[in-house]
Amino acid sequence: MLNLHDIDSYYGRSHILHGVTLSVARGDLLAVLGRNGTGKTTLLRTIMGLTDTSTGSFLLDGQELVGMATHGRASVGIGYVPQGRQIIPDFSIRENILMGGFAARSGKRAIPEIVPELFPYLMENLDRPGGVLSGGQQQQLAIARALAMEPDVLLLDEPTEGIQPNVVEQIEQSIIRLNREIGLTVVLVEQNVRFAREAASHFVMLENGRLVESGAIDSLTDDMISRHMTI
Repeated sequence: MLNLHDIDSYYGRSHILHGVTLSVARGDLLAVLGRNGTGKTTLLRTIMGLTDTSTGSFLLDGQELVGMATHGRASVGIGYVPQGRQIIPDFSIRENILMGGFAARSGKRAIPEIVPELFPYLMENLDRPGGVLSGGQQQQLAIARALAMEPDVLLLDEPTEGIQPNVVEQIEQSIIRLNREIGLTVVLVEQNVRFAREAASHFVMLENGRLVESGAIDSLTDDMISRHMTI
């Protein structure tokens, strides 16, 4: 479904990704692992067309996306939950979610039917400003906003980072449910190896902007983790 071939990506003159090639089958959950600063976030931003320059080939269901603007990539089915969440604090919960509908291929701006099941707190507080929510609640809101885009692929950048422990499990289980029950294809940047092993079907590991390990999640060994993730 999602194929990247020989991708190089840059911020200005800084060459961040070097010849990255990977594929994600429909319905898979791919965990992207590695130390901080190895290019994981840049990989997601490259998929969304948010780096200064990228070269190589990037196909979604056979459609070449290199050169396509970010809003175009969203409109063909790529949802993105960035690090830091980036909700609009003065907008209500309802307004933040409905923002995602601007990229929905159906043209419908609505709260997705799955959101009340995943995040009941949001539905009970639709008129509250997004800025008064806790970090975990804002993460739920950012996921709900991405779902309103009706994505085929959901990109998640460390969705449990800095989240209070009592909300982490709810977010983790929501991601697993979206993948396994709804069939949403997910690319997950994650530092939490336990969660990656629980949620993912496959993994890739980056080191200095290069792909150094990949495979089925069952083949992720403690030695790989020690060599490429331990500080």
